[in-house]
Amino acid sequence: MNPSIVNLAYLVASILFILGLKGLAHPKTAVRANIIGAFGMLLAIVATLVDRNVLGSGTQAYILIFAAILVGSAAGAVLALKIQMTAMPQMVALLNGFGGGASVLVAGAALVDVHTAPTAQFLIATAACGIIGAVTFWGSLVAFDKLQEFLLPGKPIHFPGQQPLNLALGLACVAISVWIVTGADTSRITAYWIVVVLASILGILLTIPIGGADMPVAIALLNSYSGLAGAATGFVLDNEVLIVTGSLVGASGIILSQIMCKAMNRSLANVLLGHIGPAAGGPTADVVYGGRIKAASAEEVAMLLDGASRVVIVPGYGMAVSQAQHAVRDLMQLLESKGTEVEFAIHPVAGRMPGHMNVLLAEADIPYDKLKAMDEINSSFQQTDVAIVIGANDVVNPLARTDPTSPIAGMPILDVDKARTVVVIKRSLSPGFAGIPNPLFAADNTLMYFADGKKAVMDLIAAMKEV
Repeated sequence: MNPSIVNLAYLVASILFILGLKGLAHPKTAVRANIIGAFGMLLAIVATLVDRNVLGSGTQAYILIFAAILVGSAAGAVLALKIQMTAMPQMVALLNGFGGGASVLVAGAALVDVHTAPTAQFLIATAACGIIGAVTFWGSLVAFDKLQEFLLPGKPIHFPGQQPLNLALGLACVAISVWIVTGADTSRITAYWIVVVLASILGILLTIPIGGADMPVAIALLNSYSGLAGAATGFVLDNEVLIVTGSLVGASGIILSQIMCKAMNRSLANVLLGHIGPAAGGPTADVVYGGRIKAASAEEVAMLLDGASRVVIVPGYGMAVSQAQHAVRDLMQLLESKGTEVEFAIHPVAGRMPGHMNVLLAEADIPYDKLKAMDEINSSFQQTDVAIVIGANDVVNPLARTDPTSPIAGMPILDVDKARTVVVIKRSLSPGFAGIPNPLFAADNTLMYFADGKKAVMDLIAAMKEV
């Protein structure tokens, strides 16, 4: 095919990718944005197959390509239908890992297949694919397992000499990459797979110190790594659209990581080193809660809501785990039928991934204009009659404002404690990922409604109908 036509197809595909990313920023355009992005990818794949004359290389090429399409489509369909929203972070971690692993294999195959003297660009990009791709693949598998808690615990894992070992592995990867670029042809393949092995170990060691509270940031960063690995693969294959696509993913992942770090008032380095946990010598749960917890029933909360003119609902991971979003929508509609103003306060890192709460509430057809960002709604809590917190913990913990020694000190939080009355729906007084008690639960204006999120809201609705 004429190179100009191929480049034009790549340009159109790149524009579609950018439009798709832009559309994903809002639930109303997200579905259309997915379709636009998918069409862009289809265009890029067809242009590449025609440009490399794959479709004219015989029956075997057709069989391999369509077999790969069938396997990938089947796996994607099963995951899309089976994965719950609460497990979406694990799925994103796996998808990041697949991207990194693919980059490692493609670059390795290209290195084996090279028949002429390779260029410096090719060799540097190949080494970058080996390092970034392997770190992404194994780091993503660790992130998946820490979230799933299948083999590894969700808490940070540290051991003596961990950081010096990581530094040594990183330097070894760089040194062997120099060998790949400057060494003899016969030794490059061996050097490449040595780099892959060392980078794989590095990926594991870089991810195990990251605790559950920071895993959304880690996943966003690994997403960025997978994009960078894809861009490096584009330089290996001399494919412009792969370079553009990888760069978009890499940049968006870094931006998202920084946004989330800002939302937690932490540095990216602090997250990667796993420096979060209960402050040494901090008050225990017995000291914070002792004799001050006021439990409430559904009937008591229903009477409280019956006289409220403004209610703010704060969703958290507990709502996601119990799949309570549809019951929350029913509660919103019941309150509004009684003339109550209802809004939702969304913290940037509520749940286990960016936009987690937004997606769940959109799934329940809750109008997007009722979802208010933290900066937008915090000033109105003082005019709120009742704030209902469903399964959130650290993002509403006032210690972030009041205790400079707290591990969450300085983290922007939702100011629910300033509402006239706070109702916290939780199954127990267990701490959040930061591992510290929450004085909000023992505040004078707080009622604890102990129950599973979905059951609690459904019982509350039933009680309100009888008031």
